Amino acid sequence: MIQLREKDLSGKELFNLAKEFRELTNQFGAKLLVNDRIDVALAVGADGVHLGHQSISVQDARQVFKTSSLIPHPSSFLVGVSTHSLEEALNAQSDGADFITFGPVYYTPFKAIYGEPLGIENLKKVAKAINIPIFALGGIKRENVGEVLNTGAYGVSMISAIMSADDVKKQTEDILKEIADHRPPATGQRL
Repeated sequence: MIQLREKDLSGKELFNLAKEFRELTNQFGAKLLVNDRIDVALAVGADGVHLGHQSISVQDARQVFKTSSLIPHPSSFLVGVSTHSLEEALNAQSDGADFITFGPVYYTPFKAIYGEPLGIENLKKVAKAINIPIFALGGIKRENVGEVLNTGAYGVSMISAIMSADDVKKQTEDILKEIADHRPPATGQRL
């Protein structure tokens, strides 16, 4: 699953990039989520959206999907929510989110302005308290994937661990192997 998260692009630029991503994700059988922009997600036929703390509510997003003629099966359109505490995670779940992201778990310079990392213990608490998939993010690297997945997290989200590699393809393959080696058996949750 790929989340297109380009907050600095104009609507037109984001739409054009999303179209390219949709072609690639279709080619490789991957899901595409667009960050915040429901209009762009609908226009390119994305699989869902990911909402931040300043986004519209999950219910409002679902209402848009239900009334759109662009989505043949609105119930299959995914809505993810960014969370940074147990309370936010529980709220996202009760609001009807299909999954959440939680973090930053570890230190990462990109999230340092938001405060201290939340840590592996808080991730464990959230993973035990909710019944929807949780993706950990923030400072996740190949070396700590096992520790993260052992908390009960459904998966991980990464940017710099992949994009800063000398060989992005090899790094991605190595990380996917690490995930496969540490992922617990399926619990019925599938995205």
